[in-house]
Amino acid sequence: MKKNKKQNKVGKVFGIIFSILLVAATMYLLFNIIKLNVLPTKLLFLMTIVFVLLDLIFILLLCFSTKGVVSKIICIVFTIAISLGSCLGGYYISKTGGLLSNITNVAKHSRNTVSVIVKQSSDMKKKTDLAGHSVGTLANINTTGSKKILKELNKSGIQMEKREYGSLTEMLESFYNGEVDSIIISESSRRQITDVEAYADFDNNTRIVYQTHYKTENRDKANAVSNITNTPFNVLISGSDSRGGFDENGRSDVIIVATVNPKTGTILLTSVPRDFYVTTACDAGDGCMEGQLDKITHTGIHGTNTTKRTIEKLLGIEINYTFKVGFDTVTDIVDAVGGIDVNVEPGYACNNFLQLKGFSVHEGVNHLNGEQALAYARERYAYSEGDRQRTKNQQQVLMGVVDKITSPAIVTNYASIMDSMSNTFSTTMSNDEISSLIKYQLNSNPKWKMEQYMVNGTGDTLMCAELGDAAYVMVPDQSTVTTAKNKINAVLAGKSADNVE
Repeated sequence: MKKNKKQNKVGKVFGIIFSILLVAATMYLLFNIIKLNVLPTKLLFLMTIVFVLLDLIFILLLCFSTKGVVSKIICIVFTIAISLGSCLGGYYISKTGGLLSNITNVAKHSRNTVSVIVKQSSDMKKKTDLAGHSVGTLANINTTGSKKILKELNKSGIQMEKREYGSLTEMLESFYNGEVDSIIISESSRRQITDVEAYADFDNNTRIVYQTHYKTENRDKANAVSNITNTPFNVLISGSDSRGGFDENGRSDVIIVATVNPKTGTILLTSVPRDFYVTTACDAGDGCMEGQLDKITHTGIHGTNTTKRTIEKLLGIEINYTFKVGFDTVTDIVDAVGGIDVNVEPGYACNNFLQLKGFSVHEGVNHLNGEQALAYARERYAYSEGDRQRTKNQQQVLMGVVDKITSPAIVTNYASIMDSMSNTFSTTMSNDEISSLIKYQLNSNPKWKMEQYMVNGTGDTLMCAELGDAAYVMVPDQSTVTTAKNKINAVLAGKSADNVE
């Protein structure tokens, strides 16, 4: 008799402990669901009722109904399973909330890196060796960075003879001819240099003696619509090639305008090739070559805001939000999801990717890891269509990532995927606006219609303002620019872009 009483007492203690565990796990899950704020009110209310009833049932079973040892153990096992599931769900939802906070928390400042460069053969090994030597700087580009690094050197008692040049090409020529001992460059322009055939080996035959960082104000602000769930809007998707971190400015290698009409469920993707020859536009303080002709990719060096202003001027539209993608960090996402699949059309097999030696793709479906996906998205020289095909490849990579992160397979590696994504994207769209769109999707379940268009042009070699020299560009076919504008306006007006010729 005493043994039974003791067993009942122990059973009740365990029942109370596991009941508390169950309630705590459920509260943790519901707290994170409410905090994320993406579920419609009715669905959230229903979910809360279900969890409360489930908890009450198991509490009654644990503390009052089950008497036998076996039934008590079975009930405890189920309680532990539900509690672990709730904790795991709460953790995943918390990760999602952290991702939304990260990508919507657009930094107030952009990070810039500037370096003093010398030839590999130079005797200058450390910053003190720079004293008394000449240094080349640009007269109209990156003046803030040049002043910053020279000021730091002066504070260290290192005086240099500054020589100003009107263009990057002019400065590089003087540097390689031995007319100047060193040069100051912004690291965001490094790939701009190596893209020029004469300086393709720049990274190997030069080295950094001194480097510093500085911040500039991020002028990229949202032009928010009144209600994002029923008002059409434009989003600039800009893919940066920055190597110095996601918060550092870099060339815009991917430029897509997404026109979204929630009322009609239409999304139009308008692509602009990176070599498109455009008139640069920016706000005061962005530091761009305002009003000068250049490749649109170079606008990203001065920040996403410059790319946005240039696109607005080119297409005669208003950009409401920007969405910046760090393409170097996309490799982390691709690897986190276990790679992506891309379909290579007949005639587009390739085995000479410049970005990754030994990498090749065959006709049909190819499975790519992160490094391969990045090389595939960046290659243009291997294709006769050049930048046009690269734009198509970039769209394939982005859609491949979307396919993976929206598939059930995401559950197995959810946390690492959320971590990798948090350092890959940023947007001027607010957390509340993203939550509203998710709620709208869950509530209305619109069947989105995807439409695509790409502006076109003809290849030429023309003067580029940022480079200060002639380079390959794509001269716009103005009829395609006009068509792009008309298609965008059609979608904004509730019509189909496919009906615009």
